[in-house]
Amino acid sequence: MTDPLEPPPDDRAIRPPEDVPAISAEDLVDGDHPDEAPGERRYPSTIGGAFYLLVLLVTGTGLLLASFSDWRLGVRTIGGALLLAATVRTVLGPRDAGMLAVRHKALDVALLVALGVALIFLSTSIPNQPGP
Repeated sequence: MTDPLEPPPDDRAIRPPEDVPAISAEDLVDGDHPDEAPGERRYPSTIGGAFYLLVLLVTGTGLLLASFSDWRLGVRTIGGALLLAATVRTVLGPRDAGMLAVRHKALDVALLVALGVALIFLSTSIPNQPGP
């Protein structure tokens, strides 16, 4: 007799990760399944990946500026990087957007624009505090 609290056996068992071949998400877009593992790559495969690296570089520069120099300029630089990312995400299609494509295009662009504009607005609207 079976236990009524035990779930019924399922024929659709989940395969352990060792049995799942490593396939790049880019290869799945075309529906191709490579027979051999691709060689190790150290560069972005799409133009969006290159812009993603550029956005990261500009954001890092903004963080350095905010840390060691004028914080307002640093925050504006980060906001500008987000607006650049929104522009690139708007122009590029889903296949070329690379790491800039996280969700639907409209949602990605809306979030990037909102955060970029908010950072720039806040960096210009916060009044200077009297210093010692």
